[in-house]
Amino acid sequence: DPNTDPTMSKTLGSRAVGGVGLVIAEMTNISAEGRITYGCTGLYKDEHVDAWRRITDFVHQNSNAKIGVQLGHAGRKASTELLFKGGEPLTADNGAWETVAPSAIPFDEGWHTPKALDREGMLALLEDYKAATKRALAAGFDLVEVHMAHGYLLSTFISPLTNRREDDYGGSLENRMRFPLEVLDAVREIWPSHLPVSVRISATDWKEGGNTPEESVEVARMLQAHGCDLVDVSAGGNIPDGEPVYGRMFQTPFADRIRNEVGVSTMAVGNIQGWDHVNTIVASGRADLCAL
Repeated sequence: DPNTDPTMSKTLGSRAVGGVGLVIAEMTNISAEGRITYGCTGLYKDEHVDAWRRITDFVHQNSNAKIGVQLGHAGRKASTELLFKGGEPLTADNGAWETVAPSAIPFDEGWHTPKALDREGMLALLEDYKAATKRALAAGFDLVEVHMAHGYLLSTFISPLTNRREDDYGGSLENRMRFPLEVLDAVREIWPSHLPVSVRISATDWKEGGNTPEESVEVARMLQAHGCDLVDVSAGGNIPDGEPVYGRMFQTPFADRIRNEVGVSTMAVGNIQGWDHVNTIVASGRADLCAL
């Protein structure tokens, strides 16, 4: 809670005055049920606006940096204990709440079985995204990023490993993208046209049968057609048994491919270790921004 926890203000503020061009408040939830843990922050109450405004005002008044907020819903990864207490799924005895997903598939053994979203549930979530976007604007953010990566709700719609639906929201890539694109449209409807919207994606599931780098190019094309200004290219997180190939700048090739095949701006992220890596990536045209 940015009202009561000074850590977030100090962290974002110190990074901003340190000279970066953009700081992003990550995984800020659109509803209480969309939180990973009960300690996660959000933009689902009007009182959150003033709390965030203190942070955005500090950044704008004390630096040349811009500040963005990443709007997300944890989906089947919601309702877990605080990470420093183990991060395990909550139980009925310690405050568990119902989780939702495109299909009723638990994240892992011992996890909650999520409720498969029906159309009524999807429409309610679209309203939550719109309300959070309005609050983000009122709170003074310069950018909103829609979180479609890492096994959270929208990411599980996109991946064939987690979306087993047999209706218009499952099957082909176009169908699996239908609800994520409805969310992007809802956010873009509210967010002013002169301010950017970015989308974080997982470019690969790192597992056979999952999303591939080739499909991520098509995902980026769809996002661009629906008003996405910047694709934040990450990878993995949809399943517990993916096999990522780590290394220096290990996700940059995905950002490079999307940028140069689709013609959309990208943000590279993942083991980018300093100014030399950043300059190399940007100067060689592999990405437009680098996240550390």
